[in-house]
Amino acid sequence: MGLINQNAQNYYNGNNHGNYQFTSLKNIINQFMVAYVGEDKTISKVKRVDVAFHAQRALAELSFDTLKSIKAQEITVPATLQMTLPQDYVNYTKVSYVDSAGIKHILYPTSKTSNPFSNPLQDSDGNFKLQAVGALDAASQHVVLDSEYKDILIGMYVEYTTILQYPTIVSNISNNNGITTISLQDDLGNDVFPAETNANATLTFTNADSSLILPQKSAHIVENLAYHYLSNQITGTASELTSVEVGMIVNNADFPDGTFVTDVSGTIITVSEKPTVQSSGYPSEIAEVIFIDPNTDTDTWSNYKSHTPSENNTHDYQDYQNDTYWPNEGQRYGLDPQHAQVNGSFYIDEISGKIHFSSNISGKTVILDYISDSLGTDGEMQVHKFAEEAIYKCIIYAVLSTRANVQEYIVRRFKKERFAAIRAAKLRLSNIKLEELTQILRGKSKQIKH
Repeated sequence: MGLINQNAQNYYNGNNHGNYQFTSLKNIINQFMVAYVGEDKTISKVKRVDVAFHAQRALAELSFDTLKSIKAQEITVPATLQMTLPQDYVNYTKVSYVDSAGIKHILYPTSKTSNPFSNPLQDSDGNFKLQAVGALDAASQHVVLDSEYKDILIGMYVEYTTILQYPTIVSNISNNNGITTISLQDDLGNDVFPAETNANATLTFTNADSSLILPQKSAHIVENLAYHYLSNQITGTASELTSVEVGMIVNNADFPDGTFVTDVSGTIITVSEKPTVQSSGYPSEIAEVIFIDPNTDTDTWSNYKSHTPSENNTHDYQDYQNDTYWPNEGQRYGLDPQHAQVNGSFYIDEISGKIHFSSNISGKTVILDYISDSLGTDGEMQVHKFAEEAIYKCIIYAVLSTRANVQEYIVRRFKKERFAAIRAAKLRLSNIKLEELTQILRGKSKQIKH
């Protein structure tokens, strides 16, 4: 009948220490089916799959506000000032950085900034338009623009009164000496020639799906790159490829839409797809390629991470005579307490799944304490023995409250029992010790007797 199924030597030589304080959810379900389900028992009949569902829901709910939060992740904040949320993250309990002595310092969230999801391109009048002045030639499908335009991409639609047929698509882009030249085709791949010549035509560019154009702040144009239709590698010089990173989108007429960079090593860029056309030269095509970073920072986030907070100014907190940090003449009246700290700040971008830190956290070790629903893996689907009874009461209440023809007073009875069991579990898991409490209170003004 004993619950320990291994000897002491195997336990201490193993790596699953402290597991006796937990009970697996599988055992909870098995024991519930034995103790609560059957003839002359509280529940006469119920499917095991229903019990398993309610047990998982109970475990998730208890994980949020009753069970201890034991999950944490430690990282060194990179120059990007961003941290990706853990895979099983639900909410954070504390974010802190660690000093050289290993002591945690709490970071506080800021509510005064954010990272907007969309940052569409606007012209000087605030209109969501992308326009460029180009020279139309009735005898050529190529249009030379008046400047370099990184926001113009292959596949965009080009509009200009009735001189260009609809739809006219940008089929190719080349850049030389700060001037962008585009080639025009229709949706069937045929070259498009303007109906007339116009040296100063104002062209309007739109996305093929009619969505707003996002500014390509991190578009990198690299010229004289070599590639072959039988290989998914692009070759260049090392100095030209320093700005190319893994994940960037490849924008070139010879590569399929959605091609992205998978590796950058020395002079070789490896991409996800091979060119779709056979190169006219041998052994490879020599052309320019535009690499676009899909993770473009918004202006709000760029300003926030480039700003130097006051806590970076060493003299503010080390000079006790400084009027900025230690004024003693009432000059701190009205100070907002949420900003009266020097540790740093952060905010969480729920859409991108990242934590953004202030600039004074760069290079520091940050610890994220967080809670999950305890359902991510089979190994973490376990319940502390202090909360075992609460799980049983949650399951039985959920089963009875969702079943037809159950008298209401029975449902209310188990609702009260569930509440009492959860309350008892919270008190047990709070882990309050009288000796520890009195030791803390001995430094206070009250006399402690025990």
